[in-house]
Amino acid sequence: MKKLHKKLFLLIALGTLGACKYLDVVPDNIATIENAFTQRTSAEKFLFTCYSYMPMTGHFNDNLGFMAGDEIWHDDPPKDIQVTFFNIAKGQQSVASPLGNYWSGGARGEALFVGLRDCNVFLDNIHLVRELTMFERERWMAEVKFLKAYYHFFLFRMYGPIPLIRTNLPIASGPDEVQLFREPVDTCVNYMVQLLDECIASDYLPEKLSGTEGTELGRITKPIAYALKAKILVTAASPLFNGNTEYAGLKNKGDKQEPLFPQTYSVDKWKRAAQACKEAIDFCHEQGYALYHFPGNTGYKINDTIQTQLDLRAALTSTFNNTEVIWANTNSPAVDMQRWSMPLIAPGASTAGPKGILAPTLKIVEMFYSKNGVPINEDLTFDYGKRYTLRKAVPAERFWVKDGEETAALHFDREPRFYASVSFDRGTWFGNWVENYDVTKALLYPQLRNTEFSARRGISNYSVTGYGIKKLVNIETSVATDGNMTNNIISYPWPEFRMADLYLLYAESLNEANGYSTATTEYLNLVRARAGLKTVEESWSSFSREPQKYLSKEGLRSIIQQERCIELAFEGSRYWDLRRWKTAHVELNNPIKGWDITQKDAPSYYKERLLFNQRFTMRDYLWPIELNEITINKNLVQNPGW
Repeated sequence: MKKLHKKLFLLIALGTLGACKYLDVVPDNIATIENAFTQRTSAEKFLFTCYSYMPMTGHFNDNLGFMAGDEIWHDDPPKDIQVTFFNIAKGQQSVASPLGNYWSGGARGEALFVGLRDCNVFLDNIHLVRELTMFERERWMAEVKFLKAYYHFFLFRMYGPIPLIRTNLPIASGPDEVQLFREPVDTCVNYMVQLLDECIASDYLPEKLSGTEGTELGRITKPIAYALKAKILVTAASPLFNGNTEYAGLKNKGDKQEPLFPQTYSVDKWKRAAQACKEAIDFCHEQGYALYHFPGNTGYKINDTIQTQLDLRAALTSTFNNTEVIWANTNSPAVDMQRWSMPLIAPGASTAGPKGILAPTLKIVEMFYSKNGVPINEDLTFDYGKRYTLRKAVPAERFWVKDGEETAALHFDREPRFYASVSFDRGTWFGNWVENYDVTKALLYPQLRNTEFSARRGISNYSVTGYGIKKLVNIETSVATDGNMTNNIISYPWPEFRMADLYLLYAESLNEANGYSTATTEYLNLVRARAGLKTVEESWSSFSREPQKYLSKEGLRSIIQQERCIELAFEGSRYWDLRRWKTAHVELNNPIKGWDITQKDAPSYYKERLLFNQRFTMRDYLWPIELNEITINKNLVQNPGW
């Protein structure tokens, strides 16, 4: 029955036909709304059912932005991954059976319209529960309103204009009433913001979680609502949705014939977004949120270089008083994400050890700045034309590359976020903590050339590009001496929102609204400072071939966009950003490359190898609505190109 619900938009729109989800939340397995809301315990289970539609972004197989873009790649045919979202990256989307079908469900996409229906059922019936206190009832209602806004946003970001499920239609609704129209972009945005404003205005939605945070972590708070509002308004102000004339012909059918995309660019949308970002930042600051710094431990011996790298990694993975993560998705802890990211970092093999399959692409490696905080192709001191030539590390470079070993010049003189995010052949790996661990001496170095201990073993468990992801691995996750890490993965809830993201959204909004000023770069420079870099102004003026680049709106836009792609690398953000910026048809049409991992010696290994020619067309900016949905609902119009 659940499958049927996911396939029929008509039933989703009706929203009052009993769904299999109810069987989990009512006594005696009687699937009725009345029974679901007779007791506090069953109503609370229904609340958690509303939460259960949250995408499982902490697992690589289910993080759409992580798998569908160009940040990581896999062998052909892929091994030990679920290929559905990866097939989007390979251009295999289909209108008949869409990949990532979050509209009606299927191909690993949860039917979010069913989730919206359940949210409405909850809001319509929670007043029936007599044993609830007013605080509980109002808090739960605010949480579910947030979830309604989030599920609408998730769909909006994919499909553009969508039907808004404000309320569930009565069971007696006629055929015309259930044939819902898509609503214009601005209407969708204003409705999502309205829901969030109601959450923020609630006196019962917590500003911070209580002392029972261990059991409540992941539940909605006011800072989360502020952050989502900011992200929605930045998305709405972005080129994909703000005056996009390429969608001038996308209109509703019948008498309405209303354009679904606004055709006039509005700078006021950026001003509105900037205001929302600043309100979110200020409120989060009041609650103690800030960019995270690894507090250290008396049992660890570290220096300033390693401290910076630990600051950057722990901002994502630390669960100890992490001031940076605004919303931690406890529905989706990062466990396999770590094992699949981590290469074998020392001799010793085990079937339960690191797999190293999630392989960053060469173009993403090149995206990180030089040590001077500017793009490597702009840096006056970086020999960009010789970046693939070999260079031998000296003792002073041992915290980045193994002393005396050769690797590509590309791996030297890079910014701290590169070394904190990416693992590479002969590059350092900080981890495998034990008591009195002296990181400055006990350095580990993956060795990835053919037949070496970190290289390909058999048909799986290797990086197709020669790179691994260091950033996503908790610094306390370790590998036993026999290569086993099953019991040594330190899980963390996936961060949906963090402060660095919010800071960069604010900088982007200010630049688009007003252009360059020191106020525009203030929060951008805070992110850079945590990464051990000088300000945008100082870095570009001193080291860039375009020293005045940051003074123009276009130049600063380029800087901010690259900064977001670096700071949020491998978090699933880049794919969505490229789409809203309308640069995906440029970036996602560049070839996917890596090193020649079949080679044993360094000169042969460090040769570019073409893995795939990616293709992103203009129709790919919006998801296809499943063909069956268009057939069922005659009022739905398909997205252009599908």
